Amino acid sequence: MRTHTRATTSPAATAATAATATTADSSPLTVAADLLALLGDTRTEPRADDQLEALTLAVAADLPVLLWGEPGIGKTAALSRLAEELGLPLTTVIASVHEPTDFSGLPVLGDDPAARGVTMAPPDWAVRLVREGRGLLFLDELSTAPPAVQAALLRLVLERRVGTLTLPPGVRIVAAANPRASAADGWELSAPLANRFVHLRWTHEHDVVVRGLGGTWPRATLPRLDPLRLPEAVDRARRAVCGLLGARPTLVHRLPAEETRRGGAWPSPRSWDMTLRLLAFATVADSSRDVLSLLIRGAVGDGPGFELLAWLDRMDLPDPEVLLADPTGAELPERGDRRQAALEAVVAAVRERPARDRWDAAWALLARAAESGPPDLVVVPATTLAALRRDEWDVPATIDRLAGAVGLSRRAVRPAPAQGRR
Repeated sequence: MRTHTRATTSPAATAATAATATTADSSPLTVAADLLALLGDTRTEPRADDQLEALTLAVAADLPVLLWGEPGIGKTAALSRLAEELGLPLTTVIASVHEPTDFSGLPVLGDDPAARGVTMAPPDWAVRLVREGRGLLFLDELSTAPPAVQAALLRLVLERRVGTLTLPPGVRIVAAANPRASAADGWELSAPLANRFVHLRWTHEHDVVVRGLGGTWPRATLPRLDPLRLPEAVDRARRAVCGLLGARPTLVHRLPAEETRRGGAWPSPRSWDMTLRLLAFATVADSSRDVLSLLIRGAVGDGPGFELLAWLDRMDLPDPEVLLADPTGAELPERGDRRQAALEAVVAAVRERPARDRWDAAWALLARAAESGPPDLVVVPATTLAALRRDEWDVPATIDRLAGAVGLSRRAVRPAPAQGRR
């Protein structure tokens, strides 16, 4: 009877044995291929990444995206991971090495051109995308494409037309470009082409790069879209954009005077329509303010984008009358700047319609705000509210709860007494 003994070996020893066998049985190029495969064997992990979330939301919204970043920053790698995570075949087209006819179509004469016209034959990559029915079209090196090629790209980016073909709805378009200063023979992006994109600045984070080089990159997954919030999101987006443009009509269309700025994001009816769509998607996905800021400013530019963000803050503030009706139970905003704006709105409501019960309710609300958040936020509203007191109104006991916070804040901002000379 033969006894079998099971040997126990470490993973490192097993790998070393396999490597020895491979080295003995394979050519140097085969071993090199095995090494390259191991180096390319990476994994992904869920990780909060604002620029990656902004990119995936814009792709989900079916809007063309343009990534701006220095060479070697990882734009192409990010697009490859995005396509893999979304299960979309990736088609890369280097815009700068193509002719205008590669996008507008190559004229092909038929049997009777006078009767049937001239067919604009599409390139092979467009045919493959139509055949697949879905995919991620990556237009790389956009800033090195000459003006004639940029003009040919206009119809592709906006109408999804390539020659006689129309790209199916399942195709998403993402482009990448280097700033002109770091692009080889770079051109400024034309204003009509630039206004068709959502512009995202692509930067690197040190810890993401280090962990990625170690074999783990962030996962480019789409945020969860809550189906119950669809009507609310559309209504909020329309109220915000229409409300701002109604109050600031000069923002509807503002072509930058400088040529360099025309190649970026700027406001037009087209880009405001993109902004409305992005705002609705960000609302349904419950995205952070930072992600929303990247998307909005990437569509209409920094100035108009910040104005819309401020408009959203005011629009989302609680109704001051609701706060006055229930000062001890009404919900106050958590973020400091929004909380202070809500408290100042309450004081403004008391000033507009002064009454003893409303004045007392405002003090109760300020006291609760000082106890549940930074006390310095109530100093200015409390000072303004105190000035609204009528002679016949008694000082409420609630003020005692504020005395310490207000006094401490005032001492903190009071200049130190001058030191006497010796």
